[in-house]
Amino acid sequence: MTLRLHNTLTATKDVFEPIEAGRAGMYTCGPTVWNYAHAGNLRAFLVYDLVRRHLQVSGYDVTHVMNLTDIDDRILDQAMHAGVTIGEYVKPYVAAFFEDIGALRAQPATHYPRATEHIPEMVEMITELIENQNAYVADGDVYFRIASFPTYGALSHLDRGGLRAGARIAADKYDKESVSDFALWKKAQPMDEKLGAAWDAPFGRGRPGWHIECSAMSKRYLGETLDIHAGGVDLMFPHHENEIAQSEAANHKQFARFWLHSEHLADATGEKMSKSAGGFTTLRDLSDAGHDPVAVRFFLLASAHYRTRLRLSTEALHAASEQVRRLREFADRVRRSAPGPIDDDDLLRRIGEVRAGYREALDDDLNLPQGVGLVFELAREANAAMDSGRIGERGRDALLQLIDDFDAHLDIVRSEEPGLAQEVERLIAEREAARKGRDFGRADQIREELRDKGIALEDSKDGVRWRRAR
Repeated sequence: MTLRLHNTLTATKDVFEPIEAGRAGMYTCGPTVWNYAHAGNLRAFLVYDLVRRHLQVSGYDVTHVMNLTDIDDRILDQAMHAGVTIGEYVKPYVAAFFEDIGALRAQPATHYPRATEHIPEMVEMITELIENQNAYVADGDVYFRIASFPTYGALSHLDRGGLRAGARIAADKYDKESVSDFALWKKAQPMDEKLGAAWDAPFGRGRPGWHIECSAMSKRYLGETLDIHAGGVDLMFPHHENEIAQSEAANHKQFARFWLHSEHLADATGEKMSKSAGGFTTLRDLSDAGHDPVAVRFFLLASAHYRTRLRLSTEALHAASEQVRRLREFADRVRRSAPGPIDDDDLLRRIGEVRAGYREALDDDLNLPQGVGLVFELAREANAAMDSGRIGERGRDALLQLIDDFDAHLDIVRSEEPGLAQEVERLIAEREAARKGRDFGRADQIREELRDKGIALEDSKDGVRWRRAR
């Protein structure tokens, strides 16, 4: 099977071939920890998780680097108003980020470099750019000279004729488009010193601009050329364009071979979710409203292709929760049910076709929604076949393999907490023993204990099932 990914740089689906056979290096843009991550940020982080998981399924040893931007103008402004250093200010938001991605079951990255811990690498790269005359010092600030990089704009397919020579953008804003030279280093101000946001450099004491951190840290952990660089579509310009310019000007090599960009998540009004605009929804908001983080994961990953805009709504989250419940119950039934007396050869063939179709969908630019749709179609057929005893040993084994296939990406079937499944099963067994011993008071007590833990029991002909109850 051949993995093809939509490469923003070429605007085509390209066959993925890493620099080193069997190994893949991936750099992804992580959070700027000036506030809680909103659901749109989380969608991008989960797309990174999907990319990594499918690379692993495809047999690659993946090194995944996700940066934490712990210095920028917003952090400085907020820390100043709070009367704390930038390190003190970002600490709770860093912790919240790791709590969020843990609750959403994103695999941990191999490295989480912080901008403030890699200033020497940034200073070294800026020095190289100045020496190459790709950058210049002006009033203590350092700017990249876009005119020195003829291919600027190739990633986002910009018309260079529209760029205004001589204009400068000093602010590190996600939503502010740089149309000319951009800041690599900013001269230290008195408040920077007070907030712990100034460092020495040959070109003057100061702090880094936003864009240089990714170029310096990706080089530190993955080398001069990356297999994959991923981020939200809003980062394509100017952030990723600037990364390419400064990296290739400094290293004289292609910066990234594949560029992947996930689309926006819109709020209920259809507007792009944005912290800067003030209207955004966090995972804490969704959890407080009763939505299971695993259902949120399913919604963000499997409701629409990652390159399609997605709208957040209560109805969509409820639908995702129901789909998670159906897949979990299907997996639980397959695992618990004893094989039937016969195997339906037509169904065996269908299972094989669905497994192949699911893999083909994921190999076609990570089309998880299409693959999951095939699984749901088969689940209906398989449930009917189990009802009539038409799934024997071979069919059960094939269905278990399919469950492993889709859960390698979705990661929704396993229990929510380490040890939870074992504890629930122990209590269910104790309840069944109490019922057989006609100790119905203890049986009811166990049901109430589980209900208090958020676990609902359902008696069926296949035995006792349990599920998370909202």
